[in-house]
Amino acid sequence: MYLALLELKAARGRFLLMGCVVLLVAALVGIVSGFTTGLGDDTVSALRRLPATHLAFSPDAKSDQFARSLVPAETLAGWQQRPGVQATPLGVTITRGTTDRHAEVDLAAFGVEVGSFLDPAVEEGQRLGGDGQLVISRKLAEEGVAIGDTLTVDRLGIALKVTGITGRASYGHVPAGYVTTATWQAIRFTAPGASTPAAGLPQQYSAIALRAASAANLDGADGELGTRTVAVTDAYAAAPGYTGERVTMTSIQFFLYLIAPLVVGAFFGVWTVQRQPELALLRAMGASRRRLLGHTLVQAAAVVLGGTLAGAALASAVGLLVGTEVPFSLPGLALTATMATVALAALAGAALTLRRVATADPMTMLGAGR
Repeated sequence: MYLALLELKAARGRFLLMGCVVLLVAALVGIVSGFTTGLGDDTVSALRRLPATHLAFSPDAKSDQFARSLVPAETLAGWQQRPGVQATPLGVTITRGTTDRHAEVDLAAFGVEVGSFLDPAVEEGQRLGGDGQLVISRKLAEEGVAIGDTLTVDRLGIALKVTGITGRASYGHVPAGYVTTATWQAIRFTAPGASTPAAGLPQQYSAIALRAASAANLDGADGELGTRTVAVTDAYAAAPGYTGERVTMTSIQFFLYLIAPLVVGAFFGVWTVQRQPELALLRAMGASRRRLLGHTLVQAAAVVLGGTLAGAALASAVGLLVGTEVPFSLPGLALTATMATVALAALAGAALTLRRVATADPMTMLGAGR
């Protein structure tokens, strides 16, 4: 241990350079992880907030279900008669609107039934009370929409009175707002410039939200009712861009995890080759292979752990710096898991050089002195 620390001090420039490389790799992995989580939250946080276990879509919608699926009211009635299952309609549509204070916003309109288990609680104001009302997410409030405002849906002229504010929720990077199912149908099915009465609108929904006591209560229902039921977590892929973003960011993380052991392994490989005479001398003086291996591992652990901790601090600082300007989320547990993976990958790279350390030949020094 003492010799390992002395060597770290004597060659501090080299080890500091290697530590900086580990720091940058760890920080980059942490930042990518933060963006991965943040983008995921910004895409499907409104779906994650749904207190449902499953969603039933129309069977013909294989992708982009919230945009393509239409489930009739008759199917909803069938689901509501299933024992052990709570069923309520859900509509999802992305639109735009302008408030009476001239704030222009994008809006992911979630149509829910008043009093159902999907009806969101509010942090300020009042919950949904009827048609023509709107409960906005916290993100819409940050964009300038306030309780008491009237938001008019562009091109349709549908006026929505803002009555309350719920927590942060978004869908497809668009802030969510909650309206009644009848209001959602007006937004979804009314043609620009038309004035179709509510009775003339199709009684259809994007999906049926289900809360089942057990998966057994759902068995056979799809065949009987003509739907395709998936778990809520599996429905995240139906959100715009969710799958592509996850694949892209996860691929970047994967390659960074590959880079860490290669870089660290290359450094310690070169360092071990340069130290062959010293290692041979230590063997000739009676040092055991175990001691030499421990000596090398202490150096690797000091460099890797020091660089990883500094990288974690840098990634956290970046998260604080960007704040809410970009979708970035790096909770402590995720940061710890990410940094632990980087450290293990880097130590695995250092372990690749242990064979050369263990095979240092004392006869090298004895022969060199003859």
